[in-house]
Amino acid sequence: MKTIISLSNVSKSFKEDFGKRIEVLRNISLQISEGEFFVLVGPSGSGKSTLLRIMSGLEKDYEGKVILNSSMRPSDISFIFQQFAILPWMTVAENVELNLLAGKMPKEARHRVVLQELKSLGLEKFSNAYPKELSGGMKQRVGIARALVNRPKIIFLDEPFSELDSFTSEELRKDILKIWQERKVTIVMVTHLVEEAIELADRIAVLTPRPARLERLFINKIPRPRRKRTLEFYHLSDMLMKTIKP
Repeated sequence: MKTIISLSNVSKSFKEDFGKRIEVLRNISLQISEGEFFVLVGPSGSGKSTLLRIMSGLEKDYEGKVILNSSMRPSDISFIFQQFAILPWMTVAENVELNLLAGKMPKEARHRVVLQELKSLGLEKFSNAYPKELSGGMKQRVGIARALVNRPKIIFLDEPFSELDSFTSEELRKDILKIWQERKVTIVMVTHLVEEAIELADRIAVLTPRPARLERLFINKIPRPRRKRTLEFYHLSDMLMKTIKP
């Protein structure tokens, strides 16, 4: 498969008060294939989100190399945040439309695309609602619709379900899987939940405690759709838990 993201010896440190530097990432090298569902796990504070931001281009200050496939443009990348990150003074439709405003698409065409994405996530009846009128799950669906509206090739997700209850999280995971399968996009996601990683990922990268290095890459061969109460699922879960260090 074609490599869409390549990392070579990526390291990152933050400067604290009095000039002291805290090393967060150390010499991480990996490749992510086009169309892959790739998940990062590791101990809390290990730098998973920092690595995701470096991959996506949101974080520019690091050492090493991050190479995107030569066909990639900035508009081919979308990011879904842990916080809902939607603007409270805009309607649902206006929030989703934000990612299209920088382009040259005519207004009517933008509205058609926005409506299509709202329908795909069950939000068409709420297009004129404001965020304060929505549940947490609906707010995150707005964020997902906004990420999809420019037809990205890569979607980065930073613990997108951590603010939600377990039932809503389960429904949104189904939505994300459906989007991934139907649109053939590449997804790179951070999670702190081993079960979530196993349910979604083709491959799972385990990071060590800070400064994070790549501890191990797991290939997830469990057939889809994945049922949690199986020996395969339990076995992979045990292996991941033993690899992740506190």
